[in-house]
Amino acid sequence: MTILMAIFLGIVQGIAEFLPISSSGHLSILQNLLSMDYYDDAHLLFDVLLHLGTLVSICAVYKKELKEMLSDGIEYLQSRSDSVPGEPIVLKAPGRTLLFILIGTLPLFIALIFSGSIARLFFNTAFVGFALCVTGGLLFVSDKYIKRGNKTEKTMQLSDAVIIGFAQCIATLPGLSRSGTTITVGLARGLSSGFAVRFSLLLSIPAVLGATIVALFRAISNGADFSLFGVYFAGFIVAAVVGFFTIQFLRRLLKRGGFGYIPFYCWIVGGLTLIISLII
Repeated sequence: MTILMAIFLGIVQGIAEFLPISSSGHLSILQNLLSMDYYDDAHLLFDVLLHLGTLVSICAVYKKELKEMLSDGIEYLQSRSDSVPGEPIVLKAPGRTLLFILIGTLPLFIALIFSGSIARLFFNTAFVGFALCVTGGLLFVSDKYIKRGNKTEKTMQLSDAVIIGFAQCIATLPGLSRSGTTITVGLARGLSSGFAVRFSLLLSIPAVLGATIVALFRAISNGADFSLFGVYFAGFIVAAVVGFFTIQFLRRLLKRGGFGYIPFYCWIVGGLTLIISLII
């Protein structure tokens, strides 16, 4: 792998991880149709660093919210241990968000059961193309038919977190955008545009962190090649920086009222991928 390829893939990861265009779908296309062979055991460490880069992006953008969530969560646990029996304890809004993120993460354990089948779909470009078209459809429906709500961390319900969590589980399929699916479902559940984006991205932290830890252990057990660490690290930096600005762009986009031309992009890329995969 060259440093130019690492930088290019870092850009792809930073953009596609947060814009609702499916990072897994784009990486599958690069791997299978454009023969950019990086996604193998030899480069698992690179995959780990790319995901760490996007994780850094989320933490940088939402550092204040994360600090408040952790602080309120700890305070709540301390209050429960020190409280008098029968005394009501109120969980503050940031603490509620943390609780709902943890609950919304639970459906991912269902995806673990089918992880082998899901991984094989990464190499099925016809499925990836179809899934990208579905992603475009979801975004189009979100823009045209879903009325924007006003639920925030103060008014969100447990059922909202569970349903969005199941949406995230389904979006582990390559070609389905995780952010696009969870934001769309969040909007359908009445979340405000700003909070739907924030909850979607915060919800991805446990998922990305867990996948990164698993991939890191796998990379170490397979004998990761640290001789290319400098090249990999360049991809990490690029993914983190590009991801940071992509999140800001996504927030502004939804604040203006919708996903813009992204649904059409997904349809074009998905349609072309589906056609090419059926021909060759």
